[in-house]
Amino acid sequence: MDDPGYLTMSAKELNRLEVLGRVLDRRLTQAQAAEQLGLGIRQVERLCRRLRIEGPRGLVSRKRGRTSNRKLPDDLRRRALDLIVSRYTDFGPTLAAEKLRAIHGVAVSVETLRRWMIDAELWVPRSQRQRVHQPRRRRSCLGELIQIDGCDHEWFEDRAPRCTLLVYVDDATSRLMELRFVPSESTFSYFAATRTYVERHGKPVAFYSDQASIFRINATEPRKTEGMTQFSRALSELNIDIICASTPQAKGRVERAHLTLQDRLVKELRLQSISTTEAANAYAPEFMAAYNERFGREPLSDHDAHRPVRDDEDLARIFTLQEDRKISKELTLHYQGNVYLIDPNPETLCLRGRMCRVYADARGRVEVRREGRSLPFRAFNKLRRVTQADIVSNKRLGAVLTKIQANQRERDQQRLSSPKVTLREKRQIHAARTRADAPANP
Repeated sequence: MDDPGYLTMSAKELNRLEVLGRVLDRRLTQAQAAEQLGLGIRQVERLCRRLRIEGPRGLVSRKRGRTSNRKLPDDLRRRALDLIVSRYTDFGPTLAAEKLRAIHGVAVSVETLRRWMIDAELWVPRSQRQRVHQPRRRRSCLGELIQIDGCDHEWFEDRAPRCTLLVYVDDATSRLMELRFVPSESTFSYFAATRTYVERHGKPVAFYSDQASIFRINATEPRKTEGMTQFSRALSELNIDIICASTPQAKGRVERAHLTLQDRLVKELRLQSISTTEAANAYAPEFMAAYNERFGREPLSDHDAHRPVRDDEDLARIFTLQEDRKISKELTLHYQGNVYLIDPNPETLCLRGRMCRVYADARGRVEVRREGRSLPFRAFNKLRRVTQADIVSNKRLGAVLTKIQANQRERDQQRLSSPKVTLREKRQIHAARTRADAPANP
């Protein structure tokens, strides 16, 4: 209840008091007040009458302080809580609500039951839980578990644009196994780094990563029946497991390595006058050797869990994008918005209606294979008037924008070299490029 000497009003009611006060002072018409408040004129008339008779208290909602008509009976609340205390003490609100409805006929929504359980101290909300991340023991062998992650940072400081460093850390020894500078975290960047790792060290038992979409399907109902990403599919072909951590603390080795690299590697790149990803990738083996000598430790077991690559494992083909497509009756197939025509011959005519696999590498080269045999095909260039926008994750946004700007500069340069472009258009292009290249105001 409000203090008799004070009046509690909401922001909405205070706004009405100000506007209707001007109406009573004849500084505003009722029609203008109705438009400002989003009410009808008759409602404004009633509010003005109530303000004139009762004063500001007349604008306060009559429902304040009264019990809601939708409030459930107290007997129902006591019965539900008694059942939970006696039979479902370790049940969460969702499961408890299901059991109360199915077994006892107590129909209560999950959120209402959650609020009752929190008030009765039978449930601790997620925001109030204190989760303790206790350390776990290292793996015993080199190559048994490799933690991988990407770190977006200004590795070259102000000498070059921001980029991402892919880091591979062995769990048993804390050694850096692979470093690769890339524009952003993508499937092809992890393909290249993992292929280099496998060629240099062999196949580890498992990789330990976060839950990024590169490593696992995060959709509730994935469209692909196998539920595997391209990266996890490639590891499966190499008989390498992929484990996704539920928290950053779970892969603390690589997370702590990020902090050390952001300090030491940045300064080493500055001392070496390195400002390109190509030069940084060439310098990475030298830095890793010094880092491992300083921070690496001996494993508990001398056994190396890395396995050699078999002769039948073609790394160049495994680390490509692979998708199955159906060959139409016209010997065509669709892939990435393009149409490909398979050359008709006695061997391909019998493949109509059959499935084939399309391989695409980082350079955009496409190969069509059926049961391990390459099929001859050619691209069908059709006029595309409308293009669908690509879905870009937050981690790749910077790299995508940089590529777009480079493509725009290339198109502008082609326009400038064209004899059909007028002098005025050339000045406009130069002015737009000057504004785009100008540094942002601090």
